[in-house]
Amino acid sequence: MKLTSDAQDDPPFLLTTSPPGRSQERLAVCVLVVLVGPLLITAPFARVPLTNTEVLLPAYAGAVFVIELITSALLFALFSIQRSRAVLALSIGYLFSGLMVVPWALTFPGVFASLGLPDAGLQSTASIATLRRLGFPLFVLAYALLKNADPSVRSSQGSARRIILGSVAGVVTIACGLNWLIVTSDGALPRFMSDARNVSELWQYVPATAVFLYLSGLVVLWTRRRSVLDLWLMFVLCTLLIELVLLSYVSAGHRLSLGWWAGRFYGFISVSVVLLVLLSETTTLYARLARSVSAERRAREARLTAMEALSASIAHEVNQPLASMVTNADAGLRWLGKKNPELEETRAALKRIVSDGHRAGKVIEGIRTMFKKGAQERVPLNMNQLIRNVLKRNQGEAQLGRVSVEAELDEQLPLTTGNPIQLQQVVSNLVANAIDAMSSVTDRPRVLRVKSERHASGTVLVSVADSGSGLDPESRDRIFEPFFTTKSDGMGMGLMFCRSIIEAHGGRLWATDNIPQGSIFQFTLPDNEDDALPTAGRVR
Repeated sequence: MKLTSDAQDDPPFLLTTSPPGRSQERLAVCVLVVLVGPLLITAPFARVPLTNTEVLLPAYAGAVFVIELITSALLFALFSIQRSRAVLALSIGYLFSGLMVVPWALTFPGVFASLGLPDAGLQSTASIATLRRLGFPLFVLAYALLKNADPSVRSSQGSARRIILGSVAGVVTIACGLNWLIVTSDGALPRFMSDARNVSELWQYVPATAVFLYLSGLVVLWTRRRSVLDLWLMFVLCTLLIELVLLSYVSAGHRLSLGWWAGRFYGFISVSVVLLVLLSETTTLYARLARSVSAERRAREARLTAMEALSASIAHEVNQPLASMVTNADAGLRWLGKKNPELEETRAALKRIVSDGHRAGKVIEGIRTMFKKGAQERVPLNMNQLIRNVLKRNQGEAQLGRVSVEAELDEQLPLTTGNPIQLQQVVSNLVANAIDAMSSVTDRPRVLRVKSERHASGTVLVSVADSGSGLDPESRDRIFEPFFTTKSDGMGMGLMFCRSIIEAHGGRLWATDNIPQGSIFQFTLPDNEDDALPTAGRVR
């Protein structure tokens, strides 16, 4: 079925626009089938009178009045969002029905007397019931006919609050005026009642007309685009049909009989259904909204954390070459400041500054490509050569820290595929951390051992071991978390950065204890047997 453009523009999560699910349709059918049971059980005893039960009518009417007013208020709230004349018509229908039920109960024969008031006329209750019985399905029909109207007709103009207040004022005025005319003009009303308990032949036209309106509403709702609200309005019309059958046919119109009260039970169900659906869907929508807000908040926090992590990663990785540049610049100034300047030493320091500058640029480029999907440049590379380059660059720091460096590199190691800048930063971080971890060791040799080997799982395994103080058991599981650090001047980004790179390359990074003292950081990378170089061609 082709939808109008306005129907397509409606929010899909509203009660009037979201289609009913199979579970809701099955629920509606099952409840209707269950409700047929009491009808069949009551039918043989429908005309049995239940005397002195009119005192229950005010309570019944009060409950119906409250339910229909709350339903009307929720529908008006839905209209303020959707601005649909169909929803406005249905809201008015529930408001009109609720306003008419109170005078219907108060004018019922015997109710006024129980309240110490004179009884209203004989025809007043039946006349009010006629307006209520025929008025509500007319509003449902108006809703069904307007819901798929042309957008230019369907969209309500003006302020929603002004429209709602005007509608409420108009309905209240009309309902009060009609009830006043009925109560004060009993002699001019149609003779629906032959006495206080039995209907006349004229009354038979009222249920027949109501049945026609109910069936018309069912047909129109069935043939139009159906929503959750449409489904349950059809359920309401079906229960009203059952109520009417019990009131006017099974019980033959005898008031306060068993069938009459059974019909009122179905009427109470019919007025409660839409309210329950509105409350259920509103609660579901609120839960979805709460989950969406929570998910958006988590996503925003994750984005902020990622930005902080990126910023800290850049600062962490660039800090090393910058510190080296400052150190070499200071050294160059000292060489030049001597009485006999050492130009060769100064030239060497300047070369190291240039190298560190290029190194910093490559670090930034590596970080940028790591966070940019599809931009990683990966080539076959020799991990042994990469490790040698890193150890050579950190030779000065190792000497200053009085650390002995041992390299155990497997010369038969296959090539691996990866981004050389990023993997170089991983090894450099692990080596720098190992040197730093041994800075406080005074009672044993400070040994840094870097090892490469071919792992049994078909991967390249690289280990960086130190003889430092080892890993704190309490923080072992958190050392790879962003911003977690055990250093007083650390940012907690290095190991997180390393793990991210290794995992992006299809490998794994972990830490273990180095027996008897220290820690070992190991990572694996997939090998590249197809690109493996012969032994003679490897860089030694």
